[in-house]
Amino acid sequence: MNEHESVVDLRLDRAHSSRIYDYFLGGKTNFLADRMAAGSVLGVFPAALVAARINREFMHRTTRVLAASGMRQFLDIGTGIPTAPNLHDVAQGIAPDARVVYTDNDPIVLAHAAALLRSTPEGRTAYVQADVHDPAGILTAPQLLDTLDLGRPVALSLNALMHFVPDDGGDRAHEIVECLKAALPSGSTLAMSHATPDFSPEAMGKIIKIYGEAGTRLQFRSRAAFLRFFDGWELLEPGVTLSHQWRPDHPEDATHVTDAEAACYAGVARKP
Repeated sequence: MNEHESVVDLRLDRAHSSRIYDYFLGGKTNFLADRMAAGSVLGVFPAALVAARINREFMHRTTRVLAASGMRQFLDIGTGIPTAPNLHDVAQGIAPDARVVYTDNDPIVLAHAAALLRSTPEGRTAYVQADVHDPAGILTAPQLLDTLDLGRPVALSLNALMHFVPDDGGDRAHEIVECLKAALPSGSTLAMSHATPDFSPEAMGKIIKIYGEAGTRLQFRSRAAFLRFFDGWELLEPGVTLSHQWRPDHPEDATHVTDAEAACYAGVARKP
């Protein structure tokens, strides 16, 4: 190793939110600390596996809907560890020329980014190692600007991300989302999901403590607080719902999960 190379500490001895989520989705990129934290979450919220699965399915459905409606540019912030089908698999399955930029701040995701870069010949994918706390850094990243045209509509995806941005007495999470929204032109969309304490406040409080002990801060939000993320944009039908209720592929799918099990609001909106 020369003096210009650096070592990235993956901190595998501490649980990480993206690897815990990977475990909930049945993935293989998780370690003992992640599995122990996941086990603690399941101890207070046994539906965590269900909640993770239906949140992932919400991403699949919204991507299909938006690609079918003509969206050809996608920006997925807080990508997480690749889990097939990934967003570009879904989008390019409908529109082979779709362009997708992924971003995440976990070095483990970077290590697996090759799985996110297997684009169709007609389309393109790129990966940006970045943090949502620095939205301007994401929007000006060379990989993003080489892949997406910010003068044309972009489908912004913030799935299960903003509850990892506590407000700390201010309104930080909403300010970040407003910064991202302001950079996108008319016709752009925002697809978003966010965990809520509205149905199981005691369990959600315990989850916040478990993640906090692992060094990850959480702030779950009410429906009213979630709705504010879409201010100024036009919600697509059926508006804000629980994640499993947003345009389910089969109506009966929405009856197999309770609101308390989903514990996650979801919605899609378009910039006028």
